[in-house]
Amino acid sequence: MKLALIGYGKMGHMIEQIARERGHEIVSIIDIDNQDDFDSDAFASADVAIEFTSPQAAFGNYLKAWEQGVKVVSGSTGWMKDHGDEVRRLCTDGGRTLFWASNFSIGVAIFSAVNRYLANIMNQFAQYDVEMEETHHVHKLDHPSGTAITLADEIVERLDRKTAWAEDTTDPSLLRIDHIRRGEVPGIHTIRYDSDADCITISHDAHSRRGFALGAVLAAEFTAQHDGLLTISDMFKF
Repeated sequence: MKLALIGYGKMGHMIEQIARERGHEIVSIIDIDNQDDFDSDAFASADVAIEFTSPQAAFGNYLKAWEQGVKVVSGSTGWMKDHGDEVRRLCTDGGRTLFWASNFSIGVAIFSAVNRYLANIMNQFAQYDVEMEETHHVHKLDHPSGTAITLADEIVERLDRKTAWAEDTTDPSLLRIDHIRRGEVPGIHTIRYDSDADCITISHDAHSRRGFALGAVLAAEFTAQHDGLLTISDMFKF
């Protein structure tokens, strides 16, 4: 499969390594200093572009890739509020293809399934309050993390006693999310159900970026054979 990379930071380098290990060809690498390469024949020859950039750049990168007829896999977060409706329209009615996930780790996909299952159970036990904490490296600009938002949305959908999530809240009707930025932490997400009697905690702790990079390449392999707006739940049937 021919792949293009959009964004060539630490994640981009790791994705390149894993893609080559899996026998894929990298036909184009686009970073901040060679944006004109979106219009190149090399980029247009890609089956899929894998995009990991910033909240400010992601949507524009999708549009540039789609103009060349290239499908996109993206792990960029923070753009959904401003551009989510337009992306959904373009993928549903406009014939574009985007596989988006807040986190591509296989472990996080499993963790998310456990989170949904546990939330369904805990809806029966109102004595347990729930809160979440996410920790990432100091370079991460957005908060809470996209993964935390996804996990929180899954909880709110299943707990009648929570109406939404929020940061820095003491409102018992809201799911509180705390964020920590320190060092080079790849990502830790912890969910706690606490009562007077006891506490139930589930957590996912990423050891490195390799799990995210592998998941992104697996998503690209999946996206090459599928169309529309795709997510982890389309690839993994838990």
